[in-house]
Amino acid sequence: MDPIVDLDFIDNRTPEQAAACDTKVTEETNTGKSRKLYIESYGCAMNFSDSEIVSSIMFDQGFDTTSEIEQADLVFLNTCSIREKAEQTVRNRLGQINYYKKKKPEMMIGILGCMAERLKKSLLEEEKIVDLVVGPDAYRDLPNLVNNVDSGQKAVNVLLSREETYADINPIRLNSNGVSAFISIMRGCDNMCSFCVVPFTRGRERSRDAYSIVREAEALVAQGYKEVTLLGQNVDSYKWASEDGAETVNFAQLLEKVALVAPNLRVRFSTSHPKDITDEVLHTMKKYDNICKYIHLPAQSGNSRVLELMNRTYDRAWYINRVDAIRNILGEDCGISSDMIAGFCSETEEEHQDTLSLMDYVQYDYSYMFFYSERPGTLAARKLEDDVPLEVKKRRLAEIIEKQRETSLARNQRDVGKVHKVLVEGFSKKSEEQLSGRNDQNKVVIFDKKHYKKGDYVNVFVHDCSVGTLFGEAVD
Repeated sequence: MDPIVDLDFIDNRTPEQAAACDTKVTEETNTGKSRKLYIESYGCAMNFSDSEIVSSIMFDQGFDTTSEIEQADLVFLNTCSIREKAEQTVRNRLGQINYYKKKKPEMMIGILGCMAERLKKSLLEEEKIVDLVVGPDAYRDLPNLVNNVDSGQKAVNVLLSREETYADINPIRLNSNGVSAFISIMRGCDNMCSFCVVPFTRGRERSRDAYSIVREAEALVAQGYKEVTLLGQNVDSYKWASEDGAETVNFAQLLEKVALVAPNLRVRFSTSHPKDITDEVLHTMKKYDNICKYIHLPAQSGNSRVLELMNRTYDRAWYINRVDAIRNILGEDCGISSDMIAGFCSETEEEHQDTLSLMDYVQYDYSYMFFYSERPGTLAARKLEDDVPLEVKKRRLAEIIEKQRETSLARNQRDVGKVHKVLVEGFSKKSEEQLSGRNDQNKVVIFDKKHYKKGDYVNVFVHDCSVGTLFGEAVD
């Protein structure tokens, strides 16, 4: 997963919305457990998936989940460290939670995830209401840590692992629409991008047993789910080997195994790294109709010198080669999205123009766009000077956003006048007389409800569009 990706791009937000830090809150599971767990998850889909694992672990320890923080005995904030703003959001939230803590002093407060891993014990010193700090590889230890807090102690476990994948834990699906679900296929990242904290907060790459992934997909189908998204920091580098070494499975082969689980199970994945995405993956996508024709392919910059400073391990020509392969194998209608960083260390105006020209060449359906902010501990923070003035960063970012708005609208206009197969995920945000779902290219489509319902596949004739949404009418 690339560092500045909000992996919950599934709702096809407008470019301006993409800079916001996504948040999800636990839903109610009233099964009669004696204690209540409340989790707020920030950032990427990997965090949302991890919160489902945490909920499963704590359910076995006597905790139901709640969507009301004042009812909670245990509060977890599952955090993101990608940008300073993401961490500041959590610190501000802790200040608000202090109100509930004062009313209910026995309430336990825990920080999970990347921020916990990055700041470790210092969080306990800086944020006095925090009782426990737990990194993303230590969730199995949560029952012991919570027992320590029950006994009046503070608790920390931020040990990273080279083996942990939580493959044997059946997640409790939080915030689930009952239609689509995440399946984590690997953890960690070996790509040392100079701007990124992920290798330091999530550890080294390790892939799940391929057959445990298939079993999870089969179980979801049995529960009525219609779509899965395979998650990893870098899914293209997935590689699993059996203990005896007799069988190995790469990402293309895993995609095929999951696609074969059921013909009506849509399969998505995120995120791809441009250095790793292979023609084999693209041909597998082409072979199976139920593998969605959409790829998130973060570029970060359109200039080769800047990409080298970012330690992205590819140049502009390589990236364009991969885009050309996508278009040649999967066609012009395949959806492609990206991440872009404005104003990276020493970026010149001419190099910024290279990013804009790359956007013109690729014609992204949408992108996630930010100006560079230095993250402590990264290679860039240690070795490069953050020397582009903030005003210049903001101006360049505005130009990138405007370019993407134009391109998103143009790409959506291509879809007008066509019929799209849409998987209904629920009501639209504005009216319960309309339904909302996504097409193969991951674009949100809104249409009148009629007799259709959540979980249906519906053919929709698109008659209009905006920058971020398609509008249509269901056709038989």
